[in-house]
Formats: sequence, C-alpha cells, structure tokens
Amino acid sequence: MSGPWASAAVFVFGLICGSFLNAVVHRLPRGIGLGHPKRSFCPQCGRSLPWYENIPVASWLWLRGRCAGCGRCIPARYPLVELLTAGLFLWLWSSFPPPVAVAYMILAGILVAGTFIDLEHMILPDSLTLGGAAAGVVLSMLVTGLQPGGDWEAGLRSSLFGAGVGFAVLFAVVELGKLAFGRKRLELQPAEAFVLQAREKGPCLRLGEDDWDLAEIFYRPTDVLELHTDRGEVWFLGPDGVRRGGAACDYAAADGWSGVASAVVVPREAMGFGDVKFMLTLGAFLGWPGALFSIAAGSVVGAVAGVVLLATGRLEAAGRIPFGPYLAAGALLWIAVGPAVAGWLWLR
Repeated sequence: MSGPWASAAVFVFGLICGSFLNAVVHRLPRGIGLGHPKRSFCPQCGRSLPWYENIPVASWLWLRGRCAGCGRCIPARYPLVELLTAGLFLWLWSSFPPPVAVAYMILAGILVAGTFIDLEHMILPDSLTLGGAAAGVVLSMLVTGLQPGGDWEAGLRSSLFGAGVGFAVLFAVVELGKLAFGRKRLELQPAEAFVLQAREKGPCLRLGEDDWDLAEIFYRPTDVLELHTDRGEVWFLGPDGVRRGGAACDYAAADGWSGVASAVVVPREAMGFGDVKFMLTLGAFLGWPGALFSIAAGSVVGAVAGVVLLATGRLEAAGRIPFGPYLAAGALLWIAVGPAVAGWLWLR
C-alpha cells in the first residue's frame, strides 16, 4: 500500500493511536485501568464523553479546549499527543519498509506515552519499560531488518545484547552519579523544629511548616537522611527506622520524637531507575549501537534544554528534570540519522 491514500490512512491511524495514548498517559500513572471505564471521560469532572466529543483533534477544536459538561479547560496536551503520534507514524511509514515501519510505530507509541508520563509525573511505569522491552525482543525475532542478521536467532541475540548494553551503561551512570552527588546538605538558618510522625500511609518528618514523606525520599534500602540538631546530636532516619545516639527503633516507636534541626543531609539520585529500565526497551528495539547513541544524543539534548532553562530563569521553577523524554529524543534521532552518522564516524 503506497501513495497519498496510504499516507492519509496512516495519518488518521496515527491520530486514533494518539487518542489511545492520551488515555494511557492519563490513566496508567493514576492506576486507572484502560478498560475500566471503557468510555473516555473528562479529566476534570469525570463525565463520560459521547463519540462526537472524542474525535481526535477535531473535537478539541470544536469544543475550544473546554469540556461541554463542566466548562473547564481540557489540556492542549491531548491534541498535541494525537498530532505528534500521527506525524511520527507518517514519517516512519514513508521512510522504512512496512514491517520495519510498523515495528518502529510501536516503539514510537511507547516513546510518546513515556515522554508525557515522565514530564507530568517524573516516573516511567514498568508496564511501558519492561513491556516495551518484551515487545522489542519479540519484534526483533519476527521483523526482518529491524536488527542486523537474516534470521530470528540473530535478531534475538542482537535485541538481548542491545537491551543488556543499554541497561548496563545507564546503570553505571546512575551508580557513579550516586557516589558523586548522592547527598545534599541543607543548612537551616534559623534552625527549625521537627517532629517524627508515624502515619498510616507511611512515616513523615514535619520540618518547620513542611511535611516530608519519607517513603518518597528513601529510594534505596541503604539511603539515610541525617538530622543535625542544635545540640550537636545527629539523628539517622532510614527506610526501617531511626537511630539516635546508641538507640534504634522503628517509626511507630519514634512517633512524636521531636527536636530542633540546624541542618539536614538528604539522599538523592542522579536519575531515576525508570530511566535505566527504559534503556531495556530502547536497546531491545535499536540494538547496542542505537542504545549507546540514544544515551549520548539524549544527554546532549538534555544539556541544551538545561542551558535554555537556566538562561530563561526557569530551571529552578522546573525543579527536577526528567531524563526519559531526552532518551526518547535520542532514540528518534538514531532512527532518523543514527546509522548514517555512526557509519560516517567509523569510516573516519
């Protein structure tokens, strides 16, 4: 199938897939099943949408970006995801043989969903990263041309090796980053009162007027938060409990313990482990050269974005910057120009 009618069909198919990806982006990080409820609904009021309010792009324009029920704004992210997905599908269809193009469309859908989830929630769900890796391995065996080699065994080896290389390289970066930047000291001037609270949803440190959910701070079993008190004492808060002087106890026993902190040392990560698992997907689809290229190109794109945010004064407002979208950009750059660039560098 080729020609303008085929391109139009692929573009419309991409819009429909983009509409589905919007449901993935909204529901997956919130724990809402894709089949329950089956009907699309307004993200603001929860009203089920009739079919004519769920036409990709057109319905959003017709409703002027507002829900017909509650009148509140529907984010521009919805038509953006639909148009982006349709554009990527059309580009891939026009650039690769149909089987390879379809495989790359599946990867593009994973990249789009992962990018917008990471931008909004700073997470990359396992169903995308691990599920995407499984899809990459299967497609590498079934689709000739997706990986080097002419049979399914070569495709399987290349896919598994690429996933392993991508995972190992970014895992090493995370571990080195933890060694170099794994602790941040906050001096409190003036000193602030604190109290430990054992809540049902997990232990909490109330420091001044702020509540710190300790479950969100402890990323690893070995992570420790240090409270330096105004009396020269150091309290060590870990995932399992509190050490104070020579005594140690769990958070239930430490409920209500209080003091005045002059400094806090907080554990932190160079990047989330979801990014590391995301490399399983990229390596499984793109092989080890594509995995390494995605990391390098994503780092460059991320550095440029950081400079722009710094120059415009938006870096502090942005807070933590997710790396997943930049890895996705690196993967798309590999698909577009990566093999040609790698070949040119090799010949030089």
